[in-house]
Amino acid sequence: MALLGCGVVGSEVVRLLREQSADLAARVGAPLELAGIAVRRLDRARAGIDPALFTTDAQSLVTRDDVDLVVEVIGGIEPARTLMLEAMKAGKSVITANKALLAEDGGTLFAAAREYGADLYYEASVAGAIPLLRPLRESLVGDHVHRVLGIVNGTTNYILDQMDTNGAGFNEALEEAQSLGYAEADPTADVEGFDAAAKAAILAQLAFHTPVTAADVHREGITEVTAADVAGAKEMDSVVKLLAICERVPAEDGRNGGRGVSVRVYPAMIPRSHPLASVREAYNAVFVEAESAGSLMFYGAGAGGAPTASAILGDLVAVARNLVGGSRGPVEVTYAELPVLPMGETVTRYYVQLDVADRSGVLATVAEEFARHEVSIKAVRQEGMGEDAQLVVVTHRAPDAALSATVERLRELDIVREVASVMRVEGEQ
Repeated sequence: MALLGCGVVGSEVVRLLREQSADLAARVGAPLELAGIAVRRLDRARAGIDPALFTTDAQSLVTRDDVDLVVEVIGGIEPARTLMLEAMKAGKSVITANKALLAEDGGTLFAAAREYGADLYYEASVAGAIPLLRPLRESLVGDHVHRVLGIVNGTTNYILDQMDTNGAGFNEALEEAQSLGYAEADPTADVEGFDAAAKAAILAQLAFHTPVTAADVHREGITEVTAADVAGAKEMDSVVKLLAICERVPAEDGRNGGRGVSVRVYPAMIPRSHPLASVREAYNAVFVEAESAGSLMFYGAGAGGAPTASAILGDLVAVARNLVGGSRGPVEVTYAELPVLPMGETVTRYYVQLDVADRSGVLATVAEEFARHEVSIKAVRQEGMGEDAQLVVVTHRAPDAALSATVERLRELDIVREVASVMRVEGEQ
């Protein structure tokens, strides 16, 4: 086998291969031998690894005759995409943890795997060590998945957890996450939701057998989550989490497997009674709701060198067994071709906190705006007096476009001093 990249994850893969070589050989039915490791620089110290294994010529490594499979952990779009395509074209199976590439151009990789008869495994691309993708690819392939809902980014979960449990502000919680190694020096991919959106695209494509890319995912990060949002959630006995939500939207006549799919990532309030509310610190958890299997929950470490390497080794054993037995693993088929619906058509709920003028008729005026946009109010309460007067509204489920238009209209009312907080509500009907 060949390894592309030897950073935090790659070095853990090498360590596990070395320490568990006898067990892995017994499980596969043949020894797993590392033929070479492609790196950008040869002069970097890498303790415990034979220097003779390293090369900067990744192109030659992935096409060598003594290489049967390739493990890619360099990340990014290029040169990872070209190297994986070259490997599969040469008849090599590929294992990758590259969520960004799979979310942007997974279709090209899947097509190459089919064309050249190669395996393409990628369990480590979503939720670290949690066995999630293989159940979707194999265990639930005979079922009808309706919904996938979860926390798939440990950095943002840690930040929001600190804001909820310790009263930390966003910047304070982010700095702590960085000091603990949960967040990068540039945390944009995490806190702006890009990482979670890529994972949501992969999950949706597997769950609904339909093409979904990161560009199709409605994405909102957590940088705008305020202390007022967290406090409002507490008052509702709820907690704020960054959620990845993938769901099949049924057609009204029940035909064609559904009207489309909705795939989105955003911070939302969920009741503290919901199992996802108890997911603390940098952990991940994902719910899968299927027609026959019912509700399934997957929980565990969602990132880190050792957890990610564990997922890669699982794929490595599976692919190696296929090679020894002369078989192939599952191939992605996006036969459904369901459209990805725009966010405006997604049905959800809103929590809206308004700073309002303390005079008669305020509640009636606000309620009238919700009714005008055909948004039903589930609960409303007025708090404070004078300059501290506030109105809190929680809606029933309605199209997001109608909810958003209602909020924009409320901002224009002279009785509304400020729309202090707007957040979606998930986890209950």
